[in-house]
Amino acid sequence: MDIILWIIFGALAGWVASIIMKTNSQQNTLIDIILGIVGSVVGGLLMNFFGQSGVTGFNIYSFAVAVIGAVVIIYLGRMLRRS
Repeated sequence: MDIILWIIFGALAGWVASIIMKTNSQQNTLIDIILGIVGSVVGGLLMNFFGQSGVTGFNIYSFAVAVIGAVVIIYLGRMLRRS
């Protein structure tokens, strides 16, 4: 059951990040889920780099960390496509 909750959490984080980066109409739900899950990992690594805790569970702080990580992933994807 926990894996389903993490997938939903990742999907929400990826969806919010795609809205922030204005790529929502270009992506499907599966891409949002993948971006959210990868974004959670990247956001956690970034926060650890800056001395803060990463994703700590199902809470607002962890959601914000996941969204920040997904935004970074979308930004990097845009940079790679341009070059």
